[in-house]
Amino acid sequence: MSASPPAPGIARRLFCLVYESLLLTAVILLAGGIATGIAHALGIDHPRWLTQACLLLTCAAYFMAQWLRSGQTLPMKTWRMRLETEDGRSINATVALRRLLLATIGYGAAGITVLWALIDRDRQFLHDRLGGTRLVSTAEH
Repeated sequence: MSASPPAPGIARRLFCLVYESLLLTAVILLAGGIATGIAHALGIDHPRWLTQACLLLTCAAYFMAQWLRSGQTLPMKTWRMRLETEDGRSINATVALRRLLLATIGYGAAGITVLWALIDRDRQFLHDRLGGTRLVSTAEH
């Protein structure tokens, strides 16, 4: 039986989060512009609800599509880490959605999910611990 790959260090995951936020900002700007343009084309005077719904769905699709395809977003590939289940398998749509929801709550609650990684025995984020997933290194950095 082979040992499971090590968890990436907290600094590496934080740098990945910074990179992720830059890419997500671009995705949000593009989706927001498209949603606003569609709302105006449809004659909706106050498209805030439509724009927010489009942004929420776009962000969810961004993460879920990449996690389901390869277990990695572009920043995760760059920082050599992968998302998998606790037993080392690829995640499915239910697991991906659960992780997305738990991460959103964890980051929104004063970053408690990141602080948890400092005390977790396997250095996993709280949303990974609760969601049955883990981040592992794909190669030594």
